Amino acid sequence: MRVLITICVLFCAILLKAGGEENERKQYIEQWKEIAIQQMYLHGIPASITLAQGILESGNGKSTLSRQANNHFGIKCHGWDGPGVFKDDDKKNECFRKYRNVEDSFIDHSEFLKKSRYQFLYELDIKDYKSWAKGLKKAGYATDPSYAKRLIKIIEDNDLDRYDEELLVSVDKVKKSAEPRYESKRFVNPSDREVIDLTKQRDVNVHPNAIKFVRAKPGDDIHLIAEDMDMAPWQISRYNDLPHHHRFLGGEIVFIQPKRKKASATYHLAGPGETLRNISQHYGVKLKKLEQYNNLSADNPLSKNLKVLLRKPQS
Repeated sequence: MRVLITICVLFCAILLKAGGEENERKQYIEQWKEIAIQQMYLHGIPASITLAQGILESGNGKSTLSRQANNHFGIKCHGWDGPGVFKDDDKKNECFRKYRNVEDSFIDHSEFLKKSRYQFLYELDIKDYKSWAKGLKKAGYATDPSYAKRLIKIIEDNDLDRYDEELLVSVDKVKKSAEPRYESKRFVNPSDREVIDLTKQRDVNVHPNAIKFVRAKPGDDIHLIAEDMDMAPWQISRYNDLPHHHRFLGGEIVFIQPKRKKASATYHLAGPGETLRNISQHYGVKLKKLEQYNNLSADNPLSKNLKVLLRKPQS
């Protein structure tokens, strides 16, 4: 009889714990969903992935690291000038970043995923959370061999992918940080594969490589053009291979659709001081493709009359 009572007590305790964790998770999602959507709007990272990583890494915001350091993504101190806390992880006494508040942790997570080893993720469809989860594991975000499966399970158990669909953001509900914000509500279509409904704020032209573009005005930055074109800043940044803080010169071509993998021409003879970046914008060819075709880096000046391939070389 005692054994039966003990089993019943243990079973009830397990049920209570599971119910408590479920409520904590719901509260976490409700509390942080808007900043996850906002980061998707600014940087092109699926909100479902951001939320799932936050849930997993922070234990629904209840882990020691999240409570003591506001660190919800398990990001370590490598290359970090700010304060840190120490705890055992893969190695003993490792340093983890400490933030002023949780919002800063979400913002830094987006910045962290700009590292070169994660760049291939941004070629994925923003709604393809499974490929994003597998890609994060492949890039070495976590050492847990089941990391991708755990992220996918969290997303599917909690229907987090619904936040990848509705990019309706009310930014004024999220605490402002140092990076630019827009206190407006707008729908943004993040998919490279779908047509963007453009406004008439600027004249839209079509490049010879069949890509829509506008001309920059003096003093334009990525956020101003995105605002005018009803697009997300990350789209302008990605389509033009530019950092988010870039300022344009008047008359510059600004693509509002993804560039192509090749040009109609086979090659280009470099002029004095030209770079692959210049040539990429001139021909409407993805910069990383030119780097691959020519085994060159983006911003190094090219030798005069260097033959720059504009399509994949024949093997």
